[in-house]
Amino acid sequence: MSPPGACTNILNARSKAKGIGTISNPERFLNQDFQQLKQYCLTKAVRYIDEMFPPDRRSIGPGILSAEELKRVVWLRPIKMVPSPSFSVDGMSRFDFGQGVIGNCWFLASIGALTFQRPILEQVVPLDQSFDEEYCGLFHFRFWRFGKWIDVVIDDKLPTINGRLLFVQSKTPNEFWPALLEKAYAKVCGSYSDMNAGSPAEALVDFTGGVHICVQLSDPPLALWELMFRAGKSKSLMGCGTQGETSANRVLSNGLVQGHAYTVTGVKQLMSQGRQVNLVRLWNPWGQGEWNGDWSDESRLWNTVSSEDREMCHHMQNDGEFWMALEDFCRFFADLDICCLCPDFLDGSSSCHWRSSCYEGRWVAGITAGGCINNIESFWTNPQYRVKVDKLLSECSSSDNDKTMLVSLMQKPDKRNRRLVQNLHIGFSVFEVTDEYKSHTGKFPASFFQGNTPVGQSKTYVNAREVMELMALKPGEYLIVPSTFNPNETASYLLTILSKAETHVHENSERHDHDNEHAADEVCCRGDGPSSHSNFGDQTAANVLQTNTPDDNGTDDSSKESDFNEFSDEYDEVDAEQLQKLLNERILNGDLKSGGFSTDACRSMVALMDTSVTGKLNRREFLRLWRKILALKDIFVRTDDSNTGTLPLNKLRNAVEATGNRLNDDLLNLMALRYGSTSGSPDSGVITLENFISLMLRWESMNQIFSQLSDGLLLTLQKAEWVYLYMYG
Repeated sequence: MSPPGACTNILNARSKAKGIGTISNPERFLNQDFQQLKQYCLTKAVRYIDEMFPPDRRSIGPGILSAEELKRVVWLRPIKMVPSPSFSVDGMSRFDFGQGVIGNCWFLASIGALTFQRPILEQVVPLDQSFDEEYCGLFHFRFWRFGKWIDVVIDDKLPTINGRLLFVQSKTPNEFWPALLEKAYAKVCGSYSDMNAGSPAEALVDFTGGVHICVQLSDPPLALWELMFRAGKSKSLMGCGTQGETSANRVLSNGLVQGHAYTVTGVKQLMSQGRQVNLVRLWNPWGQGEWNGDWSDESRLWNTVSSEDREMCHHMQNDGEFWMALEDFCRFFADLDICCLCPDFLDGSSSCHWRSSCYEGRWVAGITAGGCINNIESFWTNPQYRVKVDKLLSECSSSDNDKTMLVSLMQKPDKRNRRLVQNLHIGFSVFEVTDEYKSHTGKFPASFFQGNTPVGQSKTYVNAREVMELMALKPGEYLIVPSTFNPNETASYLLTILSKAETHVHENSERHDHDNEHAADEVCCRGDGPSSHSNFGDQTAANVLQTNTPDDNGTDDSSKESDFNEFSDEYDEVDAEQLQKLLNERILNGDLKSGGFSTDACRSMVALMDTSVTGKLNRREFLRLWRKILALKDIFVRTDDSNTGTLPLNKLRNAVEATGNRLNDDLLNLMALRYGSTSGSPDSGVITLENFISLMLRWESMNQIFSQLSDGLLLTLQKAEWVYLYMYG
């Protein structure tokens, strides 16, 4: 049984703090340990079969093969296909393979780019694997996925029909690294069919954990060729796609495939007929099929260049690789994706180190999902990140218009299967913090955004996995606000900030000590960047649940005493059922909008207030609970300015802080999900009075337990103690 999600999130945070999830110490995908599995198979003299990605139709997925074809599929190990299988033969090259029956050209084009960068290739594809020594049918590969590196284990059973591989196929029959790499990525995506259709940018980032830049070729920068030249020199990976969307693999009259991904494999500047020509070299992951226009293999323009250039660049082979002029590249291709470990290539400067930091967050409908700035009343509820940018070092600056910061926003999937993920339209805005708000702590209110316009933002809200923007920001303080386009959309995200200048960043949902701001690390690999951390929530000295409480023997308790006497038992105590009647029929009668407190909620309240662990409340405990409930009711009513009897979730923060507590977005989101109504009912997006009371009583109790049992920072419990507290608390 898997642990609850909140527990998993804590485990993930602890793992990251220990360095798990870096390229040198990747996280075990689906908790499968390659070394342990290998040792088990070798000890038992068995060949591995992966139960988490079984060799059957579930791993192929729907929509690729017909029912009749699925019946003919046989999963074979390479040792059953060829006499002497090899992991790789004479190294790894883009010319080793061609696309199979699945539409994953975007993935294979990215592999083509990966083969140019040996150090990165060896990170993704561990080369100490073979079909010889210690072979047991077990292989593993590494990918960067949404902020962390993972190690993915697979068996080597591959789907075939009539002994022929269905998907990616090696041109050398006994070479299997492409098919095994494809299978590992299919496992990450959920199935082979989940790899159908995509953008090279997705796989390029997953291969590197690097920085992604997208260039729209319909409106390219003036220095596009120089940018591509510098990217090639800086060990970047580049991919691109032709215009149009089609699933029919339509080959145009010019030889290009419509709506198809290609790899950029090189750029070259030549002299032809007395003028300078900028060329781009591209590769089709089909392994064949090429451009037939100017500078193609059969173009006569090759006769106009020097013999040295012709010998270096011109090769008459139908291997899927070809040259074309930069102008034609922009004319027939839609976009260019460049992925690199560090964005030095943007300005050609290697003397300046970019600093990187990553932050994970979440939009929750009704509470921290305020939508874009068009929704001015709710925009402020989105997550906020306050950034202090220091002065740029002299060696890093060449002009006032230098692009000094890159902001990337990536939404994380909420489904195991890639094909089921529905990307929201996402974007972000950057605001300069004005003088009047320099001393402000906590979230900036709606009034700030009503009076200030963004100094930078993503160009548009796109339903893509990632949006990014390069900006020129002068030294100062800024506020970055990531959001979905529409309000009340729930999703998780990863925000990455890269800056030439020293930056100090903190999540802005609670009061913050500026002396403890998080400085970005001087690293360029997004996958190894640090993440922000803050306390979930704190109680202040003015907590209304603990202070200004009337004396237990006060004279204002006569009516409470009378009610208690009416409902209590012969031992002068009330149990959960009696408390339920007291609350619903007497104390809060007329104030409850959803049927009142449930028996389970009353059992929880009894457990929280029961100091003698009897399962009942005595007179003193009941009076304490009554006062707390009335104090919370008063806060709830004052915050409910619409007098509906329910509180919109976007006002929950105000109500909680009115009790003397403060909290960050993480805890606020959990409160809304656990105690609020977020969807599927007429009261969607609200919290009722009884749920607010239950929430605050539990939070107070948890804070008291931590205060009593901890040293102020750390709480240590034995298993029996933890179970004792959890089961009756």
